[in-house]
Amino acid sequence: MIAKRALNLKPSETLAITAKAKELKRAGVKIVNLSAGEPDFPTPENIKNEAFKALKENFTYYTAASGIPELKIEISKKLKEVNKVFYEPEQICVTAGAKQGLYAVMQVILNPGDEVLLPTPFWVSYLEQIKLCEATPIFVPMDEKNKIKADLIKEKITSKTKCLILNSPSNPAGMICDFKELKAIADLALEKNFYIISDEVYEFFVYDGKTHVSIASLNNEIQEKTIIINSFSKTYSMTGWRIGYLAASKEIIEAVSSFQSHAIGNPNSIAQKAALEALKGPQDFIYKMVKAFDERRKFIVKRLNEIPGLNCVMPEGAFYAFPEITQTKLNSIKFAEKLLEEAGVAAVPGAAFGSDSHIRFSYAASINEINEGMERLEKFCRKIC
Repeated sequence: MIAKRALNLKPSETLAITAKAKELKRAGVKIVNLSAGEPDFPTPENIKNEAFKALKENFTYYTAASGIPELKIEISKKLKEVNKVFYEPEQICVTAGAKQGLYAVMQVILNPGDEVLLPTPFWVSYLEQIKLCEATPIFVPMDEKNKIKADLIKEKITSKTKCLILNSPSNPAGMICDFKELKAIADLALEKNFYIISDEVYEFFVYDGKTHVSIASLNNEIQEKTIIINSFSKTYSMTGWRIGYLAASKEIIEAVSSFQSHAIGNPNSIAQKAALEALKGPQDFIYKMVKAFDERRKFIVKRLNEIPGLNCVMPEGAFYAFPEITQTKLNSIKFAEKLLEEAGVAAVPGAAFGSDSHIRFSYAASINEINEGMERLEKFCRKIC
């Protein structure tokens, strides 16, 4: 018999849509895939070359469970220089991607019955990982612009509150937590004594002069209550390399390292060397990629707002557009299914993110692909509206 906790899991809608799109593509159907949660840029050559070098030098054995020392030192430098927050290398754990790091954190801080504040819409894996820990998700609505508000969080805090998941810039809405709200959330965490899991994987994907501020950088007290989750996947287009990191108090990092030693042994040795080069090498790749995404962002949102039945707020970060589809009279799952089957456009239903009145389009695709997708979407919406 399969365990109840596994039976209660829902498969990732993002991966399911991608798989369906690939299946149709293999059958000869021309699919425009706007469901991808990964950059469409190749991993930079210097990073790949460092991986080849590590292979040739036989760097293929076990490493420390928490990662190689030189990578943790470089991550510590990055956090200090970029995020203005100081963590010693001993306060860092290298992980097999942000998703595995997040799961490890939840396993070491959550007990059955603990409550996790989860702003909605949310990334698909947050909810399922909370359930795997037998904790209770407490959904916190965002405002009409999908912004996180401290007052709405405060209403949901109870004696069982263990942590808040803060994702800024956010997936799927692409919103950045305003500095005023960030400070108010930090004050709440200190007053009510709960952790903040700060998912910062989209930190460089910010637009219109906006900046990413890590909540851990506000003061030493909130840094102690914050667990930073980050990854090389988006920033350096390394999604398949499965390499990320955590930064937190020594107590939490020791617990995560112990958990990780039994769960995965250690992060991939070759990927760790590649990640080290990513941090030490040229960084201009990031800014070229973000510039391209900014152009696509403006294009896709303009087109979405020209289509009947759709209404899209301009995202401030990440690389997703999250239009409302209420006027189409379809729920998000039916909308996504019909859009894929009838128009050949892959998008992710908002229900996967806790918002059935929305649909997520990724603009991690070429302008030509996005334009083709929007042309098909417009024809589809004119037919159903």
